[in-house]
Amino acid sequence: MRKFALFAATAALALGAPVVAATKKPVKRVAATAAANKPTYGSFGFDTAGMDRSVAPGQDFGRFANGGYYKTLEIPADRANYGMFTKLRDLSQERTRIIIENAAKTKHAPGSDGQKVGDFYASFIDEAAIEAKGLTPLAPRLAEIAAIGDRTALARMMGDMNRDGTDVPIGVGPLQDLKNPEIYTVIVGQGGLGLPDRDYYLDDKNPKFADIRTKYQAYIADLLRMGGVTDPAAAKAVYDLEVQIAKAHWTKVESRQLDKIYNPVSRTALPNKYKGVDWTALLTAAGVNGQPELTVANPSAIEGIGKLVETVPLDTWKAYLTFHTLDRWAPLLPKAFVDRKFAFSGTVLSGTPQNQPRWKRAVDATSASLGEAAGKLYVATYFKPAAKAKADELVKNIVSAMDARLSKLEWMDPKTRVEARAKLAVFTAKIGYPDKWRDYSKFDVVRGDALGNAMRSARFEYQREVDKIGKPIDRSEWGMTPMTVNAYANPLWNEIVFPAAILQPPFFDPNADDAVNYGGIGAVIGHEITHHFDDQGRKFDKRGTLSEWWTKEDVKRFTALTDKVVKQYAAYEPLPGLHVNGELTLGENMADLAGITIAYDAYRKSLNGKPARVIDGYTGDQRFFLGFAQVWRQKYRDAALLQQTTTDPHTAGFLRPNVVRNIDAWYAAFPSKRGEALYLSPAERIRVW
Repeated sequence: MRKFALFAATAALALGAPVVAATKKPVKRVAATAAANKPTYGSFGFDTAGMDRSVAPGQDFGRFANGGYYKTLEIPADRANYGMFTKLRDLSQERTRIIIENAAKTKHAPGSDGQKVGDFYASFIDEAAIEAKGLTPLAPRLAEIAAIGDRTALARMMGDMNRDGTDVPIGVGPLQDLKNPEIYTVIVGQGGLGLPDRDYYLDDKNPKFADIRTKYQAYIADLLRMGGVTDPAAAKAVYDLEVQIAKAHWTKVESRQLDKIYNPVSRTALPNKYKGVDWTALLTAAGVNGQPELTVANPSAIEGIGKLVETVPLDTWKAYLTFHTLDRWAPLLPKAFVDRKFAFSGTVLSGTPQNQPRWKRAVDATSASLGEAAGKLYVATYFKPAAKAKADELVKNIVSAMDARLSKLEWMDPKTRVEARAKLAVFTAKIGYPDKWRDYSKFDVVRGDALGNAMRSARFEYQREVDKIGKPIDRSEWGMTPMTVNAYANPLWNEIVFPAAILQPPFFDPNADDAVNYGGIGAVIGHEITHHFDDQGRKFDKRGTLSEWWTKEDVKRFTALTDKVVKQYAAYEPLPGLHVNGELTLGENMADLAGITIAYDAYRKSLNGKPARVIDGYTGDQRFFLGFAQVWRQKYRDAALLQQTTTDPHTAGFLRPNVVRNIDAWYAAFPSKRGEALYLSPAERIRVW
């Protein structure tokens, strides 16, 4: 099953006169002191050639900082979007490829990490062997589905499919108990849609969704035909079933309310409360039937899905499970399946013209299955101790800046402020890579068995999670590999995590000007820190327990501020007629606002009261805000932008520099005037932290 994610990581995330002429006072041009090593971008760590000075900063700061880059940027044919995140991901892929291909060419001891990494990759790359086997490796699973003869067998199959990561209507798996984070519980949640979100089925206002629905039904029909299903009515029945599942689903806005998804129910009460499902069969097959209590994340959705399990004809369910099995494993099947899946998921849903080269897909698949095995070699080669030390220093400075903000926060009750600072004081920051690497000894990899390796990987990871039940929490674990260009906040562990691959230019460059680093990775660090105090993160106390530790008045004043954030972002229109969902993106937008605020405080404090140098005509504050804007360079295909705006809690990258309109210091660095698109009067600027 897909892992139940409580918090999204930072994801893609993403003027006429020269800058100096726009400032209130003339600045003296001072040559930068020659650094021992030149920064990757420009003279101080920022790509000034990628600016567009014909755009006023107050009109569109992102285009002012990045417009030249956008004019020349062509999205690669195998990408749905492209920018700083994707550029670094390409670099990470290429570096990881070298590591993995060396493993594939080298003789390793059987059962060693090197053997597993090399053989997994070599098996994925061997298209001829995959083609020769056809559907034979998947035949046992398809036969099991075809043999389903009653509702108990149906429930058993759904439970077992959780083990191999197939997205079925009832997702089951282990998760820390939100109100007792020292133990693991079992969570039950909604799933089972082949399209990205319920809106793709139910929104009749956007004609793009109607076109996608038509093409999705054709995709279902083709995959079933290729899988041997001869009933001409099967595809329509599968689609109609998914429409009913979609109607039962909670919206993404509803699902991100963490207090609403905490619904404990005893194992004995489960069948009476959520009828229509043979829970003993489902939970036993999923390996989690022995737990006295479970948490149901989306109660009304599970009730609705239960009715469908009970009433929809078994032949329809069998066709549905067959389709989702073929869709799940298509990347490991012969080329006809690979191409048909990409034609829909890649081209129709994301607008991507070409699939990635086989080696890229093989690197990603190997990294997903054996990421920490490859990660050990990655950090040894590409992540230097000096970079880790400087990142550690940045984190400490930004945590200190957040503490200073909390200490004098006027809208928060004094007692709550004390608790908030106590939460911050026990923060954990993980930088670069784990202290303890994952053990893959129970995961068998067989050269030449690409599909089998992938299936065993999914089951190994699922069982690894199940085995945690009843054992102490291991807080040394990581949720991302070192090669991942991303970061995340985990409220249950009160931690922030920054893999090695994101600690690179333009986010972080040891040779760049400090202002640029604080504006780049500093704002990302601030973003993740403040996730622990956003509209959902604030619901967890310093122990990582879901609890209401704020006063009612705190919540009321806070909500008045967050309502302004929702309204501000809902006005943005990434595509004609398509607005940002301010409620869905609230947590990420708040983290952007707070992150840049405290990163700026930390930067100013780092100057120790001394004025910042002017480098190539840019003041320190200007360099800070330019550094921030550059990391959010991102260009999208329309289909990808539709999907991002509909389903993703992150606002599209090219809009994210707009947050500067709420920062007083930005107006001093890049004076904006009334009438410009980003201008807000001092009273209109949103100040949360």
